[in-house]
Amino acid sequence: MTIGVTGGIASGKSTVARTFAAHGISWVDADEVAREVVEPGEPALAEIAARYGETVLTAEGRLDRRALRDIVFREPAERRWLESVTHPRIRQRLLEYLRTMREGASPYHLLVSPLLFESGQHELVDRTLVIDVPETLQIARTASRDDVDEAQARAIVAAQMPRDERLSRADDVIDNSGDTQALEYRVAELDRKYRELSRKLAISRKL
Repeated sequence: MTIGVTGGIASGKSTVARTFAAHGISWVDADEVAREVVEPGEPALAEIAARYGETVLTAEGRLDRRALRDIVFREPAERRWLESVTHPRIRQRLLEYLRTMREGASPYHLLVSPLLFESGQHELVDRTLVIDVPETLQIARTASRDDVDEAQARAIVAAQMPRDERLSRADDVIDNSGDTQALEYRVAELDRKYRELSRKLAISRKL
């Protein structure tokens, strides 16, 4: 069984995934895959450089993420273009990772993606888990973590799916505004649930 894990920026998706990993659960992070597809030598990076020029490249020829982010968050049409270039490639590589994980020993696995619903990646999963925190906390964490000002942090949050809509589409929710102990307890609770659901799913597929 594949569990899709999503949430707004700075909600703690990777922290949640690592907590599941402590229970022996494998996972793939769509953000990591998104970085892979724009590495030097990848077709997506060549397309991006052809559109924006060297202003979005570092001296070493790698993608300058901050420069590109400034463009796409200022111009919605540019963000849509970028997604048209990267999303199909990300999806194909995710499918390859998921295929490998299904052949492994993990009783279920996670697809962690900030754009699970927006990109259509929810079609690749059996169940969705939303990591939720208040928007004020998202903005503060984003500004601190990514070294951006509050206005840009707000713009990043505003560009994502509204919190209420994301929650309405969740099968399960983790409130990640508490402490580490509360998170670990909730993950352990869901781990037991997902193991049982995976066992039942495996049986139903054999019938």
